[in-house]
Formats: sequence, structure tokens, C-alpha cells
Amino acid sequence: MEGMKILFVCHGNICRSPMAEFVMKDMLAKAGLSGVTVESAALHTDELGNDIHSGTRRELTKHGIPFSPRRAWLLSSGKLREYDLVVGMDAANMRDLRRLAGPADAQKLRRLLDFAGVDRDIADPWYTGDFEATYADIVAGCSALLETLRR
Repeated sequence: MEGMKILFVCHGNICRSPMAEFVMKDMLAKAGLSGVTVESAALHTDELGNDIHSGTRRELTKHGIPFSPRRAWLLSSGKLREYDLVVGMDAANMRDLRRLAGPADAQKLRRLLDFAGVDRDIADPWYTGDFEATYADIVAGCSALLETLRR
């Protein structure tokens, strides 16, 4: 696990992927696991340069998850190669990732809830407004991912 690099991605990198980034960082810290790099990125340009959504900040704060100011950035195929695991939130993210990655990096692409054995997407709270449901799904996915990493 030492030196592993994980990247969470979603459409705009202001709701789901940064939520997953900070949840996973918190879980790793509480588990006493260091040496894992966790970041997040966008697959589309809509929100580039913007900080995390206020709903994401509220949900993280409510659950005592530390976070810091950041700027949404766009994933490129070159940057994707730098990560050991690239985790999308929904089927659209996975389609975008497969196009970006190509066959050489396809094995490092996973959908977050697949780690938890749940065959569904994590809904985008930008559209649903339900940051609480998104948080619950992200915690489930990240918890299962953490267990996978421990094995």
C-alpha cells in the first residue's frame, strides 16, 4: 500500500469526487495508514478552478471530516497514468474514463460502489440536492475500498 496513488473522479470535481477524497483521507488517517496519496479530479470543464460545493462542505463539516480549499482540475490521459487506482462515481464517469485511459490503463479503473458490492451509481447532488445520500454512498464505497486495500 505504501506509495499507492488513488484518484477519485466525477463530472465537475466539486461534489462527489472531493467528498470521496476527503472521506478517504480521513479513513486512512484514522486507520493509521500512511503513504497513500489521495486526490480528486474532473472529467469535464464546467467547474474548473472552483472550490468544493457548499453542500459538500456542509456535509463534511457535519461529520467532522477535515477538508481544505482546493480547485477543480481536469484529468488528462497523461495524468491518469500517474495513478494506481482511478475511481469514478457513475456509469458516465466510467465511460469517460475508459475513453481517456485506453486499453493500457483500463485495469486501474473502478466505480466506487463496486467495492461495496453495490451495482449502482452514486447520485450527483448537484442535480439531486441530497448531499446526505451522496455522503452515505461515498462512506460505504470508501469503507469497502479501505478493506480492499488492507487485504
